Amino acid sequence: MTETMAPGRSFVEEIREQRWDDHRYYHRSYVNQTLHLISACCFLTTYVLLPIDPIAGALFGWVIAMWPRQIGHVFFEPRSYDEINAASFAHKEAIKVGFNLRRKLVLFIAWLAVPLVLALSPTWFGLFPAWTDRPSYLHSLGVLWLALGGAGLVARTLWLCTTRSVQTGAAWFTKILTDPFHDVMIYHKAPLHLLRGEWLDPMHDVQARR
Repeated sequence: MTETMAPGRSFVEEIREQRWDDHRYYHRSYVNQTLHLISACCFLTTYVLLPIDPIAGALFGWVIAMWPRQIGHVFFEPRSYDEINAASFAHKEAIKVGFNLRRKLVLFIAWLAVPLVLALSPTWFGLFPAWTDRPSYLHSLGVLWLALGGAGLVARTLWLCTTRSVQTGAAWFTKILTDPFHDVMIYHKAPLHLLRGEWLDPMHDVQARR
């Protein structure tokens, strides 16, 4: 969600900048950080499942891994003026490189629509053999959700490559795929803060860089 990228910035530096902006703008709540930690562990499980059983991986990723991180953003992250970063929530949403809340809403409406449409069109408009029972329905659903996730990533990446730069798009794509590893690394202490009754990260690391 970088506002400006310095000319000559390397690929690795751009990933770091996108990660830094994502952390400081959208992860102040310790509840949100904890939910991201849970989500990250679930996504790592999804990564293990995908080569073994892609359909199970898609179902687990969308139903189990995706929701905790989105709940954290929607319900627990402050939307008031951010004094630490001197930015309004609207400004953050406007400069976000990846999926802001509006784009996420569109994606999740599509996600919810898939099982409903599949129920009405068992062959998905002739693309699959008609499902006849729960296992065959879940198999078709997994394929469609896997395709939706891939299409969302590729579409946003191509948009960034076209409107920003190829490096920005490739950096964002790499960041998204490696976020679970990074989230575990930086948010593994968040549950301890919650146990101490701490709700918001004072963001000393952000203040130190100002």
